[in-house]
Amino acid sequence: MKQEPDDTTAAMGLSHRPFGTLSSGKTLTEYRMRNAAGIEIRFLDLGGIVTVMLAPDRQGRFANVTLDHADMAGYEENPGHFGALIGRFANRIGGAAFTLGGKTYKLEANDHGNTLHGGLVGFDRAVWEVTAAQSGHALSAVLTHVSPDGDEGFPGTLKVEVVYSLNDDNEFRIDYQAVTTAETVLNLTNHAYFNLAGNDQGSVLDHIVQIFAESYTPVDATGIPTGDIAPVDGTPLDLRQPKPIAAGIRVAHPQILMQKGYDHNWVLDKPGPHAMTLAARAYEPRSGRVLEVETTEPGLQFYTGNYLGGGSAGTAGVAYRQSDAFCFETQHFPDSPNKPQFPTTVLLPGHIFRSSTVYRFKTDRG
Repeated sequence: MKQEPDDTTAAMGLSHRPFGTLSSGKTLTEYRMRNAAGIEIRFLDLGGIVTVMLAPDRQGRFANVTLDHADMAGYEENPGHFGALIGRFANRIGGAAFTLGGKTYKLEANDHGNTLHGGLVGFDRAVWEVTAAQSGHALSAVLTHVSPDGDEGFPGTLKVEVVYSLNDDNEFRIDYQAVTTAETVLNLTNHAYFNLAGNDQGSVLDHIVQIFAESYTPVDATGIPTGDIAPVDGTPLDLRQPKPIAAGIRVAHPQILMQKGYDHNWVLDKPGPHAMTLAARAYEPRSGRVLEVETTEPGLQFYTGNYLGGGSAGTAGVAYRQSDAFCFETQHFPDSPNKPQFPTTVLLPGHIFRSSTVYRFKTDRG
């Protein structure tokens, strides 16, 4: 469905409006930022959920390129974590437990005996405080949340600040920062689902994807890494050169069959820890839209909507089905607390967790 930017929003300004009411009676707010080119980001204080990303095609026609929900109930339940901030620990922790400082912490098991995306009530269900900010040529919104000690089983009181920024280079940037009162583990991401043809256009299998990684972390049948770091060479996970999603997702490779498509962590090529580098690129041939992702994170989870089963629908009135979107989730590796050979996710008191990711929108015309 074609969408146009809302002309009531200033070229560079953060506006807001009531969005709906949770079953608890809490009123939610939707925030909106727009740049000079008309690219628009809308998000909720609930979970920092990004509901709309309006981006132009090669002819200047705008469409929402991220999946949304059709109604308030969809966002309250948020199956699939559409557009949400994920914490305390993005992706999976095996056996819903980890040991830290000689103590074992039991977590909520919500995915085949494992903990997925923070547990039963993760950051995607928290109502975040939101304030506006301006930095140079970028408009920013600062989202803050305090996760109490013991939240979903994780130790330490965690104070989290996430900054959403949109600039005139058509870059949507997310900066994460956190501090803790006790030794803990932390892995933050955003779980936006993308369809660069428009969120009502069906399959993304013709999207052409490139991931700048020579290795990945193979998983078992429940999505938990085996602990190995394996080369992508000779597998359908070799996306070092641009390739249609369909070219790999139909291959009868054990990793593809187990996960019903792509749902894996790539070990990004990095010159050093925390370097901001290009992680991935996606291109949609019909519209000419291009999405580039840069991040300081060591990993990227590429997920092709394998479990979208038609049970969710968006505001365009279309039911979302398998492979109707993809995710580029920048992250530390899954199950890192139980895999000492992986980059550490431990955060100590007195230290500051920092991470940044940029989603850049372009077209094949520049």
